[in-house]
Amino acid sequence: MREPREDKTGVPQWPRVTKFILSACAATVAELVTFPLDLTKTRLQIQGEAAARQRGSGGAAPGAYRGMIRTAWGIAREEGPRKLWQGATPAIYRHIVYSGGRMLAYEQFRESRVGRNEDGSFPLWKAVFGAVLSGALGQFLASPTDLVKVQMQMEGRRRLEGKPPRVRGAYHAFVKILSEGGIRGLWAGWVPNVQRAALVNLGDLTTYDTVKHFLLRNTSVPDNSACHAVASTCSGLVAAAMGTPADVVKTRIMNQPRDLHGRGLLYKSSVDCLLQSVRGEGLLSLYKGFIPTWTRMVSSVHHLKLLCRLCTNILYFIVFVN
Repeated sequence: MREPREDKTGVPQWPRVTKFILSACAATVAELVTFPLDLTKTRLQIQGEAAARQRGSGGAAPGAYRGMIRTAWGIAREEGPRKLWQGATPAIYRHIVYSGGRMLAYEQFRESRVGRNEDGSFPLWKAVFGAVLSGALGQFLASPTDLVKVQMQMEGRRRLEGKPPRVRGAYHAFVKILSEGGIRGLWAGWVPNVQRAALVNLGDLTTYDTVKHFLLRNTSVPDNSACHAVASTCSGLVAAAMGTPADVVKTRIMNQPRDLHGRGLLYKSSVDCLLQSVRGEGLLSLYKGFIPTWTRMVSSVHHLKLLCRLCTNILYFIVFVN
């Protein structure tokens, strides 16, 4: 492996393949640590679905979840603690594709003539645009893994409602979706999924940098873990507020029952899902699962940066010091 070259500031510049491996490893660890929050969020977003009640496909539910902690506790008590990680396998696939694709696309944009100015600088508005564009592209590529993840996350609830199992695992889910809906079926719900990724990246990047620079300029807080934690908390709040409505729509479209040809039986489109949710459950239904979403974003952003830094230091030590 080649030793990383240094830029004008003396910061090592790793090859893109190495960056891909490091980002994928860090994202996988962060995903596994925070995955119960994602499962809790999915269950809350599906709960009380008006379209499912009207169609009579809600089943004999054992009881409604109330809040993030009670939902997680209820899943562990009724289905077993291990079920808090049900769907973790496609979630790891998703992060490898999404994080790697987003990072490579952003790096390509930043180093291109379109990204950098003539003097070599990379202005903030281009960084924001590049982050939104690369996040949307990465999410589009990873959308099939999100579809499988959502369906696996709802399997425990389906058993409690007396419904037959829909999928038996990640591989079976991919094959089943492909056989029913073809290649196009794997990208069911990709529109709100991409919208969510773009909004989350926009809110996260702009808020994180703004809060961090504000603290460094106007307070005595140094550039340390505490500063990053505050910036992550604020950026996670804004990103969750911007992305949760699209995330609710995405989850419901991906989880809806389908006919033998893979067509959804509850919603015709993302707009139809949005309108039915608001009409049947109110505007606040678009923010179901907001607390676990925010909590997960804060912990993921903060720990992902620490894990990337740790992985980089370990790899540098193993390859070039020893």
